[in-house]
Amino acid sequence: MDGTKMAGHLIRRLHQQSMQVFQTQTQAAGFDLTSVQFAALNAIAIHPDIDQASLATTISFDRATIGGVIDRLERKGLVQRVVSAQDRRARLLHLTHEGEQLLAACLPVVKALQADILGMLSPAESEVFLSLARKALGLA
Repeated sequence: MDGTKMAGHLIRRLHQQSMQVFQTQTQAAGFDLTSVQFAALNAIAIHPDIDQASLATTISFDRATIGGVIDRLERKGLVQRVVSAQDRRARLLHLTHEGEQLLAACLPVVKALQADILGMLSPAESEVFLSLARKALGLA
């Protein structure tokens, strides 16, 4: 079967393209973040004091491995974990001052690179693609 007619194959290829564009452009701008680390920082900024399990759900990431992502962000001094007063098992997350500064500096680069991910599409086609992708994911 021709892979170019298979949704899974095309989605995988788009994912590879997205990851490559993200890494190339953020590294060129001097940022040492993966796309998952960026997503985590952005979600924590939007939802201060979110717990790790909720963060994993928010960014659609595996709950079993989100701890490792947070460990790396914590080692970089970007995120701080605090034990919840309501549930001692829960770790609440918030950005450090350094995390806030990095996110603020990185956001314009990440916003700008979005067009490059779908660079072969016109702006109108990109909007249709995004709308269909949200619908396929049940987000529309």
